[in-house]
Amino acid sequence: MKARVFGFAAALLGVSLLALGAAEARPLKWAAAGDALTIDPHGQNEGPTTSLNQHIYESLTERDHAGKLLPLLASSWRVLPDDATTWEFKLESGVKFHDGSPFTADDVVFSYERAMQPTSDFKGYLTSVEKVSKVDDLTVRIKTKGPNPLLVNNTSSIRIMSKAWAEKNGATKAQDFKNKEENFAVRNANGTGPFILVSREADVKTVMKRNDAYWAKAKVPLEITELTLVPIKQDATRVAALLSGEVDFVQDVPVQDIARLKTQPKLRVNSGAENRTIFFGMDVASADLKGDDVQGKNPFADKKVRQALNMAINRPAIQRVVMRGESVPTGVIMPPFVNGWTKELDSFPAVDNAKAKALLAEAGYPNGFSVTLNCPNDRYVNDEGICQAAVGMFGQIGVKVNLVSQSKSIHFNLIQKNPPETEFYLVGWGVPTYDSDYIFSYMYHSRTGSQGSWNATGFKNAEIDTMIQSLSKEVDLPKRDATIAKLWTRLKDETIYLPIHNQSLSYAMSTALDIPVDVANNPKLKMVSFKGS
Repeated sequence: MKARVFGFAAALLGVSLLALGAAEARPLKWAAAGDALTIDPHGQNEGPTTSLNQHIYESLTERDHAGKLLPLLASSWRVLPDDATTWEFKLESGVKFHDGSPFTADDVVFSYERAMQPTSDFKGYLTSVEKVSKVDDLTVRIKTKGPNPLLVNNTSSIRIMSKAWAEKNGATKAQDFKNKEENFAVRNANGTGPFILVSREADVKTVMKRNDAYWAKAKVPLEITELTLVPIKQDATRVAALLSGEVDFVQDVPVQDIARLKTQPKLRVNSGAENRTIFFGMDVASADLKGDDVQGKNPFADKKVRQALNMAINRPAIQRVVMRGESVPTGVIMPPFVNGWTKELDSFPAVDNAKAKALLAEAGYPNGFSVTLNCPNDRYVNDEGICQAAVGMFGQIGVKVNLVSQSKSIHFNLIQKNPPETEFYLVGWGVPTYDSDYIFSYMYHSRTGSQGSWNATGFKNAEIDTMIQSLSKEVDLPKRDATIAKLWTRLKDETIYLPIHNQSLSYAMSTALDIPVDVANNPKLKMVSFKGS
């Protein structure tokens, strides 16, 4: 494979020379529905957490708002011509951490080894990695267990920490978030990014100041002098804060307010698709559920029950009523951005309550059953509303659902605990690698030390695991794609998950701003240029 070298300045699409210094710098207040769960860059692989942390910590590569892979702390990379299992990364020179210490290959090696630890929520990105080693201060090599032609796709998610800072402050171990572990890096930070952490009040506000010594400041606008993230859970309060000028940018615009905000002369609303699917998961493996009214059996273990639930979901109705048109119904837990997606896989069953009831009867539940559904209420667009609508739909076929809605900080723990503490749950999954392997590894692979960490269904199949593991080693891309297609065909038929829709996003802001919707919902605020108002 030839070396891939990209010019950083050319990669920053849409930034004109005029924008680099045309307006006076100013502070920006950014409101979102939920807060980051931690500042530890390897503690939680969760959207709002990575959205905040990317402003403080950086990776070898990054993706622009459209999903294109770009260089960042690595200036170039290649697979060694005499060793297909080794990637070599050349690092940017002159980069410094916020404490003034130099960034070197030692920090990359340390950070990757930390991200591979059992407590890290990012270890699933690096399951194919055998060893990370330093060649010199500005060169790192990553050796994989077999040839992995797509390894570089995973590097944009692994943030780099200062080895010396972590050792000094007792933060060499990645936070074990699901067990509520704390370390110094949970509330303190020292990255190479465009903003420096000033203060952190979880669920209240996080204040960052511009890094005036930022190594790439000549290549980005970096006009925000102070960046403040304010979590505002209530939709109406979040919108009111924007209308009053209390905040400048709202990342999570409630669907019911989009049309109204578009009429405001001092506001701008940008909309676009997100690389994320929303779906329900079920415990398909336990012999008996704790939260149902069926004794000695697990209804979800029967595929007929799962199929019945799948055809009870009226996806177009959820799109129309709950999402106000701001979603795209789907039949697979994979958005169209991802390698492996096809129109055929995306199809979903028509609503057929009569047939669903017949399937339940065939499975031994002619009168249905009751079960508990866990749902977040501050993570996805109208997440609680989606669950409420589904409760009514399931009720029409005799499945009585007790809905428990909680903050994401509680909800995600239920899913990630081993064993999980939920039997039926809503979750959304973005795909930062843009490849099906990421979904398979986290959502379908059996739970091991490094894979299946978000698979709370209990689904386990040795043959499926072997096929998934082969994807990180297969260099014949057509053969690899054939394996992906075979996996999706089998897994969709199993109906382990109940897909609902691909999520759409809207950002609202002052007309002084024009922040495009980021497909990963990670707005790149170093790219902000104030337009004047």
